[in-house]
Amino acid sequence: MDLKQIKICYIGGGSRNWAWVFMQDLAMEKEIGGTIELYDIRPDDAVTNEVIGNRLMEKYNPGKWKFHANPSLSDALTGSDYVFISILPGDFEEMAVDVHAPEKFGIYQSVGDTAGAGGIVRALRTIPQFRHIAREVQKYAPESWVVNYTNPMTICTKTLYKEFPAIKAFGCCHEVFNTQKLLATVLEEACLAPAGSIKREEINVNVLGINHFTWLDKASWKNEDIFSYYKKFVDKYAGTGFKKRDFGHVNAAANTDAEAAERLKLFGSSDKVKMDLFLRYGLIAAAGDRHLAEFCPPSWYLKTPELVESWGFALTPVSWRIKDREKLKQKAIAYREGKEEMVPVNSGEEGIKIIKALAGAGNIVTNVNLPNIGQMPDLPLGAVVETNAVFGRDIIKPVVNNKMPVELRELVMHHVLAQEGIVDAVFEDDMEKAFKIFSHDRAIQHIGLDNARSLFNEMCAKTMEKS
Repeated sequence: MDLKQIKICYIGGGSRNWAWVFMQDLAMEKEIGGTIELYDIRPDDAVTNEVIGNRLMEKYNPGKWKFHANPSLSDALTGSDYVFISILPGDFEEMAVDVHAPEKFGIYQSVGDTAGAGGIVRALRTIPQFRHIAREVQKYAPESWVVNYTNPMTICTKTLYKEFPAIKAFGCCHEVFNTQKLLATVLEEACLAPAGSIKREEINVNVLGINHFTWLDKASWKNEDIFSYYKKFVDKYAGTGFKKRDFGHVNAAANTDAEAAERLKLFGSSDKVKMDLFLRYGLIAAAGDRHLAEFCPPSWYLKTPELVESWGFALTPVSWRIKDREKLKQKAIAYREGKEEMVPVNSGEEGIKIIKALAGAGNIVTNVNLPNIGQMPDLPLGAVVETNAVFGRDIIKPVVNNKMPVELRELVMHHVLAQEGIVDAVFEDDMEKAFKIFSHDRAIQHIGLDNARSLFNEMCAKTMEKS
């Protein structure tokens, strides 16, 4: 592959989140170049990003990348070497129902996009969209590598493979990266290095589990095993939480100190859930507390808003996301009209490194979501799991793991079976099967079958408008 003539189709190319992150990373990448075809169901948003992206490249990386808004998905896909998927299934109005409708029954969700009631119903409108994308890839770019950033990550990736078994797709998530940053802080707290001196990439970890419920059974820095230091860290901070580390990924989009403080309150955490899970299972939970809590029995962390607050994280209201979307729309207009300038900041994401590895420019080891071919020996074959993998020229080789502690496997399997089942239910067009999966969720089980049915019907009535 000519590293200077790469073609990328970006589905969700009008994004004001991941697309902007990707643009900024490309603005600092000097070794590869090519064309980015921006496709979006809102074509005007893609046109806006075309202007923003090209202006960014002209100033910071001239001659390397050209952005083009393409209203035709088939044209955007044709000839693509890579396909990025970063979409919002439905809209925040549907997500508001996902997250907040269950609250009338005392069911609280901190994110609502992966597990539990919100994750299941979000999947019902997401799976048909990903089936369509998989069919289009099969027609117009069957040899491309497909990189998914959309949640629910596991279900999206599973759908791509179920619809087009020969697809070369994988899912990327940065939750593990944030845990590596925490482990760097752990070492600095132990006085092994000056504060801020250890880079996230220097922390070697082995990843196992499923997306947003990922775990580390090995972690090291140079010749140091981090687990003993992490245990001392947990012993010190498990009761109070740890609030000193940098959450730059949370407030990077903030314009003012007040906005940064608000984002930190809604999206940050004290890592108390992460530490509590270490005490329970002996492995390092490798996702943020807001995600981890939703995979556990609700009585542990999510039974009431007061309990949530005591664990040092937040129930993020979708009303905030809607308000933030309006701010980002105005920022996009300002960028497009040249009233504000986008200044590239390195995100720490590994999408570009992965592209280069698959193109033959060296290898990289990182965490990735793929169907299980044995890398997770105690989870079902074919289920999408998250582990490390080696990326090389046109190949991904998952790293084989040891089995999980049996008590942890029981907790993970509950969600694996729900994820597999909801994909099957949509493919079979069987809403009764989908309801059974919904009603067996640990939080839903406690509200009774009639209430579960009522809640399911209410949530589905809204989500089916966008499926």
